[in-house]
Amino acid sequence: MQAKGDYQAAVNGVRRLLPTAPANRDLLLIEAHSLRMMQQIDTALAALDRLGAHHPNFSQMFLERGLCHVARRDAPAAILNLRTAVTANAALAMGWRMLDGLYRMTGDTRSAEVAARHFAHLASLPPPIVQAKVLFGDGEVDVAEALIRRFLLEAGNHPEAMRLLAQIGHQRNVLDDAETLYEGVLALVPDHDEARHEYVQVLIARHKFPQAREALEPLLQRDSRAHPHRIQAATIRVGLGDFESVIPEYRAMISEIPGDTLEARVRRADLNLWLGHALKTEARTAEAIDAYMAATADRPDFGDAWWSLANLKTYRFSAESIAVMQEQLDAPETAEVDRIHIAFALGKALEDAGDYEASWQAYSRGNAMHRASNGYIPEVFETNTREQKRVCTPAFFAAREGWGLEDPSPIFVLGLPRSGSTLLEQILASHSMVEGTQELPDIQRIVHELQGRELNFDKPLYPGSMADLDREAVLRFGQQYITDTMPNRILGRPYFIDKMPNNFRHIGLIHLILPNAKIIDARRDAMSCCFSNLKQLFAQGQEFTYGIEDIARYYKTYVELMDHWDAVLPGRVLRVQHEDVVDDLEGSVRRILDYCGLPFEDACIEFHKTKRSVRTPSSEQVRQPIFRDGLDQWKKFEPWLEPLREALGPELAPR
Repeated sequence: MQAKGDYQAAVNGVRRLLPTAPANRDLLLIEAHSLRMMQQIDTALAALDRLGAHHPNFSQMFLERGLCHVARRDAPAAILNLRTAVTANAALAMGWRMLDGLYRMTGDTRSAEVAARHFAHLASLPPPIVQAKVLFGDGEVDVAEALIRRFLLEAGNHPEAMRLLAQIGHQRNVLDDAETLYEGVLALVPDHDEARHEYVQVLIARHKFPQAREALEPLLQRDSRAHPHRIQAATIRVGLGDFESVIPEYRAMISEIPGDTLEARVRRADLNLWLGHALKTEARTAEAIDAYMAATADRPDFGDAWWSLANLKTYRFSAESIAVMQEQLDAPETAEVDRIHIAFALGKALEDAGDYEASWQAYSRGNAMHRASNGYIPEVFETNTREQKRVCTPAFFAAREGWGLEDPSPIFVLGLPRSGSTLLEQILASHSMVEGTQELPDIQRIVHELQGRELNFDKPLYPGSMADLDREAVLRFGQQYITDTMPNRILGRPYFIDKMPNNFRHIGLIHLILPNAKIIDARRDAMSCCFSNLKQLFAQGQEFTYGIEDIARYYKTYVELMDHWDAVLPGRVLRVQHEDVVDDLEGSVRRILDYCGLPFEDACIEFHKTKRSVRTPSSEQVRQPIFRDGLDQWKKFEPWLEPLREALGPELAPR
């Protein structure tokens, strides 16, 4: 009906179906589109509001909203919504075409040229590829993948189809496949700058920073002043631990973006965010705050910037900033990802202001929004734990005594997030013989290799696959780990720290391939640790921290697994209780250094004076002497934490 132009009939048909499917995305979109085509703009916008309530990130909702504002001749509102649409889904040809005209009308010729290029590119592609791109952009990944694979079977190696398949692989975190596909695209079209840009992003995601630097070089040679290339170059330098040099580079790029257009504000806000992160890592906190505030000035709805201020842990929001966040949290135009960030930032701001009930409401809202979309399945970790206990027995390790690489240089610091691991890292990194690095992905990379590509959550290949490794393979994995971590060892000290909390799942693997490595379990009181996680928005991963039942269940399984490691590898892991470190710093430091075979140094007691880059949420806290204030923060929220206490049980959370 809609295709034939009978829009009233389409509206009538949709309204007959909506009572049985009130949240159906396609029905709500057809209704809004038909109403717009009938020039019933206000009614169409109301329909789009209903659509947005159910599907707040749907790109075609923003496209329709933008087209409604075009009909109203409201260029700023049209540009805002169309820009949001194509940012969410770059395959929306209509969005780019309309933006081209609107940008030219408002005098933003640079943005108009970008929009025109996007539209021309989409117009040149076979329709099945565009269709698959639109589906992929709106989250229908399975359908998009099936469509593009069918096209490749029929049409052969089309670079844009291969590129889309690589993008799907990147999103699914099948990064090795994505890397291979991008290499295939670039073999067919060496000058495909967009594909090369995405290829570099995959290499960055795989922490292959030297390879990423090499792959980026052709783009820099073609246009050394282009911001996307310079941003990637800066990201690579950050990945290699060079934070100092990117600070002037970010500032230079910010100064090169004049004007007050939406495009300019968005680009400046992003750069100020990254500038703030680099400054924070280098302990230049006041400058970091200025950068984050500049980002919020350009984009008041920029949740990541508000959360970055809160995540300093030491920053105190003004009443004006709190009011802006409250307004943006409920604004219909605010994207869901920004809404989540703002909720957590507001929770921290209200906590610092002493309004604990409102603070908990904000934290709970942020957690609920994140949990609704993160797809966390607690049974996966629990199944893996059962498998670790089944495979990693005393007999398993006894049969492999003397295997692996004898290198004693790694010191693994692991446990749960927000358990004091960053503090232990800072203490150790203050020693003259120990180098602090960053959260290294190399053990997880080996796990992915052992797991294989076919994930079976009920019967995973790993850890059982460890039993199939011969002595040479185990040695090879140990050598691979040392080789892959070498770019992060800039100072060349005898020992280095690998602080990746979730590596506690893989202690059996670590012991197998690196039998002389040191392993430290950072442990914290259950109520304190779980509460701290519930109010933390992580940059990525840690999906178990966004619900009371989830975090309690995870904590209990963590304790169960650590008890297993203590039983099968007695004395192998040093447990360090955070509360003990706070109560007796020197005694705890001596115990840690003795375990690591290191002589005592006063610098480890005065760890807050050590100048080094720290990237984790605790970066500001470990630059101060230890205080007891943080131990009992959860008690201010005790009226709302009874469900957490019950979920943990009396053994972990006694009254």
